[in-house]
Amino acid sequence: MNAVTTAARAKDRAPGLGARALRALVTQRLVLLVTLLVGLVVVMKLLERGGYLVASYSSDYLAASLIDAVPLGLLGLGQLVVIVSGRGGIDLSVGSMVSVSGMLFGFAIGEWGWPLVPAVLFALLSGGLLGAINGFFVSAMGFPALITTLATYYAYSSIALVVNDSSPISTGPIQDLTWLTRPVELPMFGQYVPDFPMGIFLFAIPVIVLLWLNVTRGTYGRQLYAIGTNDTAGRFAGVPVGSVRFRAYLVSGMVSGLVAVVTVSQFASARPDAGTAGNGMALPAITIAVLGGVAITGGVGRVVGVVVAAVLVVWLNAGILLSFEGSEGSQYQLLALGGVLIFAAILNGVTTRRYGGTS
Repeated sequence: MNAVTTAARAKDRAPGLGARALRALVTQRLVLLVTLLVGLVVVMKLLERGGYLVASYSSDYLAASLIDAVPLGLLGLGQLVVIVSGRGGIDLSVGSMVSVSGMLFGFAIGEWGWPLVPAVLFALLSGGLLGAINGFFVSAMGFPALITTLATYYAYSSIALVVNDSSPISTGPIQDLTWLTRPVELPMFGQYVPDFPMGIFLFAIPVIVLLWLNVTRGTYGRQLYAIGTNDTAGRFAGVPVGSVRFRAYLVSGMVSGLVAVVTVSQFASARPDAGTAGNGMALPAITIAVLGGVAITGGVGRVVGVVVAAVLVVWLNAGILLSFEGSEGSQYQLLALGGVLIFAAILNGVTTRRYGGTS
């Protein structure tokens, strides 16, 4: 009789299905993001059927909009590496690094007549050099990342403007690069699915795979999370803290250089304000990283979460554009971005206090 009573009490104490689902939504960031993504598509389709959208929120439209997720998603992954490294890690200069690297890539392709592959490598190296400067000041000199990258944001932005007298480079060879980002039909089963931008396959997927292998499975990733959680303990464990943190900013710079190639190809022009126009690329990238589950205190974050968060933000922006006539929707995109950032920050705080972090 006592055994039956004990079992009944244990069953009463066990969380129900609803409680387990709620806990999964709060603690498993990927579950939450996928749920939000599905909910977004359902809501937008309902609005479309009700005649509240100016155009169809179709699969073709969503697939084409993914070209905007390529630069933002890649920069979000760069922010992941930097923020996970800890000690207030953040990179506010990614937009200006995109501008500088894009102008140098424009010179190489549009003015100097370089072949595409050497020009892309040149953009990567340029971004890596700019990121290395950030990494030197943060890891070797001990400067705060916020102040360092804010200072280099202004410096790099100025360089991008003066390098060609504030003028874009839009020569024929650059305009011919639009094939790098335009939608293409997938082989074999392309007739059954929408056309996806070439940039996803040329830029996004290779970077995602490389970062996933190195950050999630590699030795560097284990060291990165170790110093982000507690760099003092990592130092006692023999982790080269300075070198690991330096490489985080180097990665952010190289990713920015690759994003420069994407933006030049997308707009058929190397613009000196490509990464800094309007609100720039840094704040959306940070928002995507935080929404994807990256803890701003360091040591926590997953590549997959950032990728799904980038798709969510881009599809949300795409839906907002269809909800208003003309360019009015772009004004509400900023409101939505701010709301998403606040939501992510609140969720991170609640999760950390109640459950000890996300996964």
